[in-house]
Amino acid sequence: MTTSNADRSVSSFPDPLRARWVTGLVLALGGVVGLAGSFGLTYERFEMLMNPEHVLGCDINPLLSCGSVMETNQAMLFGFPNPLVGLMTFPVVVVFGVALLAGARFPLWMWRGLWVGALGGIVFIHWLIYQSVFNIGVLCPYCMVVWTAMLPTFWFLTVFNLKNNVFPVSRGWRGPVDDLLRFHWLGLVLWVGLIVGLIGIEFWFYWSTLF
Repeated sequence: MTTSNADRSVSSFPDPLRARWVTGLVLALGGVVGLAGSFGLTYERFEMLMNPEHVLGCDINPLLSCGSVMETNQAMLFGFPNPLVGLMTFPVVVVFGVALLAGARFPLWMWRGLWVGALGGIVFIHWLIYQSVFNIGVLCPYCMVVWTAMLPTFWFLTVFNLKNNVFPVSRGWRGPVDDLLRFHWLGLVLWVGLIVGLIGIEFWFYWSTLF
């Protein structure tokens, strides 16, 4: 593949090879986990369609139930079951991550295209999170697996792109951006913590009955 500026420019970070390995590993694992969650949802939906009496393995209790979510309009935002989007897109993430681990280099347009796709995915799952928590009032276990995969995938991809000038940073901002990126994991922890806290607060009426 064509070697790009994004592959040659590593800003001020001392170990670009390590950044590539970490990013590749996160993409590969995130893609596998997201694909597994999407496949689980698709399988359960087909089972439910073929046998209305089928008991879904992800229907754990009134709060954690894939079946309740599948019956809503939000479960087919594009006119077909949402998990089919994951079945189509997560394999791309897996291949990209594995190729990165193998030492592949990609042109700028591929890095940017992957990031735009990940951005669309992260917006989509936040819409689903909002719908599940505030409108449907039920959490889908397999959906949460996909959420868990998308958050670090998008985050580490964004960090890698900023480190390697896939999205150009002006000379005046390069130093401050690099300083922030050295502690980027704090942002991911806060992001995940905010979502977990939101779910904990909104469904506290149920969690409190478990104590």
